[in-house]
Amino acid sequence: MADLDHYGPWAVVAGGSEGTGAAFADQLAAAGINLLLVARKPGPLEATAEAARRHGVDVRTLAVDLTDPAAIPAIIDATADVEVGLLVYNAGANTAGGPFLDNTLAGVRGVIDLNVTAMLALVHHFAPTMKERRRGGILLVGSLAGYVGTSTESVYGGAKAFSRIFAEGLWSELREYDVHVLELVLGLTRTPAMERAGLAFDVPGLHVGDPVEVVREGLGALGPDRGPVHVVSGNEGVVEMRTTTDRARLIRGTEKIMRLLVPGH
Repeated sequence: MADLDHYGPWAVVAGGSEGTGAAFADQLAAAGINLLLVARKPGPLEATAEAARRHGVDVRTLAVDLTDPAAIPAIIDATADVEVGLLVYNAGANTAGGPFLDNTLAGVRGVIDLNVTAMLALVHHFAPTMKERRRGGILLVGSLAGYVGTSTESVYGGAKAFSRIFAEGLWSELREYDVHVLELVLGLTRTPAMERAGLAFDVPGLHVGDPVEVVREGLGALGPDRGPVHVVSGNEGVVEMRTTTDRARLIRGTEKIMRLLVPGH
């Protein structure tokens, strides 16, 4: 559970409306941390905020699209009068799935803007004051997709690989200032977004994570002498397999699995 003294009094949760985002909101609120929840859809965002308020904390909401250049200034403005001790970047959908050449350049840039550009902007804004105070935390939600390229996730997988390497460098940069950095690598997780994408959760032998448990594990892995990368339990074997030097064999095998996991892949 997140430590109020080190990560409070406020946390920003980008992608904080449903699934793992709602779980982050609930568990951080239960720890007494006030919240700014950021997400694109006002309905689920307000429902999550109302549930978090039952823990007795202050909750602000901001319904913005993080690929919109106006989103970052809006988040900065919404937190100008509070002390943010924790940034959770949970936004990072694959908004342009399918083969790279079947997408528009604007579409794939949107994937990069959501998974990389907005993340960097928020870290660049909130991290300096954490460093100055010598306390705080940055938790970036990653994906197993960042360990292998496939024909339908080349840009998304590349963005998630960037996030992991960035987290490692940031962890090294900030650890002497007691600012904790963690890349939390998720596997397949039973969230509304993944259900809407039509993923097959019933493939034999497939490990499927529960958002509440995934978030509990992730917050528990954030701390001194922890990080910079934590792979959610049950996915360690996949990561080990995807570190092979025989990349061609890995990609061919992954493509076969993706055809089972995503009908029509």
